[in-house]
Amino acid sequence: MTVQLQQYTWETALLDWAQHALDSHVPSERVRADSELLDAAYQHCEAITRIHSRTFHLASALLPPEKRRAVRALYAFCRVTDDLVDRAQGTGEDTLAALKAWRERALDPHPPADQPVALAWADARARYNIPAGYAEQLIDGVARDLTHKRYQTFEQLAAYSYGVASTVGLMAMHIIGYSTEHALPYAVRLGVALQVTNILRDVAEDRRAGRVYLPAEELAAFNLTESDLDVGRVDNRWRAFMRFQIERNRRLYDEALPGIATLKSEGRFAIGAAAELYRAILTDIEVNDYDVFSRRAHVRTRGKIARLPKIWWRSRTVKLH
Repeated sequence: MTVQLQQYTWETALLDWAQHALDSHVPSERVRADSELLDAAYQHCEAITRIHSRTFHLASALLPPEKRRAVRALYAFCRVTDDLVDRAQGTGEDTLAALKAWRERALDPHPPADQPVALAWADARARYNIPAGYAEQLIDGVARDLTHKRYQTFEQLAAYSYGVASTVGLMAMHIIGYSTEHALPYAVRLGVALQVTNILRDVAEDRRAGRVYLPAEELAAFNLTESDLDVGRVDNRWRAFMRFQIERNRRLYDEALPGIATLKSEGRFAIGAAAELYRAILTDIEVNDYDVFSRRAHVRTRGKIARLPKIWWRSRTVKLH
């Protein structure tokens, strides 16, 4: 029997967005390009993944070769989209124009031969019947960084996290393969957990960029202000705030990870590894007394590899409950 997750109130809109993109999907045409050109495009995406995300590169290496290169094309698509905003120069209008041009290339079923990321991504999208709506939602989510620098509530933050992270999981789910649409809520929740982990790790970096993703009403509940973030003050208020954030984030991981059971068996280890290795960042934050200001929390390669046997076993035995 399939058991559905009990919904949080903040999830209702997110699940509606996920279902709408799925229901409105129209399959893409296969890319018209020779195999050598496509291989070179995929190799370019592999290089982008290896350079920019060691965790994703390691986790995706656990997939069969064809699916491995498809998820790395997905990563490269996300990376290019994100970089257009993070490295924006000039006016917001300039960046919006660049995003519009990239949207057209990234969703074109037959992109130009001199656009390797768009080419590999178009091929992966067609091969695995990935709804274009998820890609559009991701671009829209990333674009929010141009206009939204603060979030008042966790509900608002969760909506942002859906756009920039849950959509990635939903697209990856199509590449890996899944057995039931009941998989959608698990992917949505896991995406929120992953993005919030990013946010907790990158508080100082985001603040320097003029962004505060931590919900303002939750900061206020612990008597914290943005001035405390500016000076990097780690006191009992901050520790209590971070304990609250990490406890909720771990609960989201706990509730999302059984959804791995809805995936095809050949992809469960990779997704389990990506999730568990990211989750381990929370432990590193705790070990270092919640100081995310003077250092960037991370998990060393040795630590990642040491965790893989247990992750493999859990991915083999996980069940919906």
